[in-house]
Amino acid sequence: MTDLLTCWAAVAHTLAAGGVRRVFGLPSDEPGLLDAASAVPGLDVTVIGDQRTAACAATGYALTAREPTVLALNSGPSFANALPGLLEASSLAVPLVVITTAVPKENVGRGAFQYMDQLSMIRDLAGWTHRVDDPEQLTWAVRQAIHRALNGRPDLTALEITDEVTRADQPPPPVIRPVRRLRTLPSPADLDEAAETLRTARRPLIVAGGGTRWPHDIEGVEELADLLEAPVFTTAAGRGAVDERHPRAFGLLGLYTTPPATDLLETSDTLLLLGTRLEETARMGWTNWRTATVVQADTSPAAFGEGSPTVTHPLLGEAQSTVRELTRRLTAAPGKPKAEWSAAQHQVSAAQHATTEPDFGRSPVRSTLHHISRVLGPHTLLVQENGLHDIWTYHYPVLTVAHGARPVCPGEQTMMGFGLGASIGAALARPGEPVVLVTGDSALRLGVGALDALHHHALGVIVVVLDNEGFGWPRRLRAGTPGPHISTTWRSTPADDLARAFGGHGITAPDEETLTTALREAQFRSVSGKFTLIRVQVPDDDVPAGIASSGY
Repeated sequence: MTDLLTCWAAVAHTLAAGGVRRVFGLPSDEPGLLDAASAVPGLDVTVIGDQRTAACAATGYALTAREPTVLALNSGPSFANALPGLLEASSLAVPLVVITTAVPKENVGRGAFQYMDQLSMIRDLAGWTHRVDDPEQLTWAVRQAIHRALNGRPDLTALEITDEVTRADQPPPPVIRPVRRLRTLPSPADLDEAAETLRTARRPLIVAGGGTRWPHDIEGVEELADLLEAPVFTTAAGRGAVDERHPRAFGLLGLYTTPPATDLLETSDTLLLLGTRLEETARMGWTNWRTATVVQADTSPAAFGEGSPTVTHPLLGEAQSTVRELTRRLTAAPGKPKAEWSAAQHQVSAAQHATTEPDFGRSPVRSTLHHISRVLGPHTLLVQENGLHDIWTYHYPVLTVAHGARPVCPGEQTMMGFGLGASIGAALARPGEPVVLVTGDSALRLGVGALDALHHHALGVIVVVLDNEGFGWPRRLRAGTPGPHISTTWRSTPADDLARAFGGHGITAPDEETLTTALREAQFRSVSGKFTLIRVQVPDDDVPAGIASSGY
């Protein structure tokens, strides 16, 4: 007779068999998924003392490890507290599987303790949701959730397991292959037409998005760019698809474009979009996306036309295979030389790099990022926020990213405090490698509890806080407008006191020498698993040119 398993043991074994390696969450009152997973070989459990932080950590891990990850929750406040992080997970299109419990069926509608309609709350965020109310569906549903999260456009999926099912024993799940990401390739005819359009384009331009990180680092974008003589831009999530030190790399597009690179965006005649929906921030500051010929490669049919209104050549397939096939066709039949287009790129590149070495006294933010690059190097794993000052981290060549050094950034939701939680997952996914978070003081306050998790799990993340003592964006948008205005000032706790309270090391860097020394010591300290908090005071007007001229 086959020995039966508890529900949670069956779930944990199914997750491990499906290829999941890590489960995040906060222990439930009764033994649950985290307890069962801790006894399953191949599954690591990361306990985080706050569900909001746990959701961000799971997202950071999924982005960095590029594999399906699980967040274990419970009905009620546990589930609701995780929602801000799940907003980002959905926006970033990461393969995150949420597994939550439900109250007993007999209590639904009768004042049940910690009851809420969880699937209704998450349905608009998730690519697939399912309530498991039949024990015979359990292992199928878990495996389906992994498959749906990983394939097509990576996605958030959610399972609600009813109380009755959690109390029913299960047979051991069958031994089957791990869930794998299915390879998709556009049809030969579609590729032929797209290649011909690119070959005859006079001013082609490549945009690499977040889809270029799945299932692994894309290769060959630089080679394709050289064949087309095309400049390459990325979205925030697409950084690392190309080495930003490559002569055809021009940084990010849209809100984060470094002038005068916008000139290239506006004068291109053909856009090759790789794994990007061309979301709102990517469309900011230029208009040519409305009228240029668009070749778009994506694993999701829903992506076509979502950002750009018309897509001349939709290529349904993963970016890696599409780049390889386009390169093969263009190598066999190269286009005419584009001397004028290459000359324009050279002029823009020279202008982008013409700035002198940053002066700490004039721009402490730029100087700080310059020293992060110089001391830690372009392969350092960068974790980002999206505030008034740390938005500098998105601006090339202020901070340069190498191929494969995929930054972890918030998506279109840009929740404050995402970065600190996400740095936990990023550090767990890249043990032994330096991880640096650049954040603002307000975002730090919203995620400050994550410092406790960094200490508990001995993760030597380097946290650089750009501190303007308050709420930068609200203060900027109130400046020069009629009142009344509430105060946007919030005095910060000294870095050394704050870090010490959570078991780390803290320092305020008032000059370049102190900053450089602090970064080097933090890099050394990170090896032993001790986090460092480096505070840099910054003025309100130290913002990128694109922000200064955009009306923000």
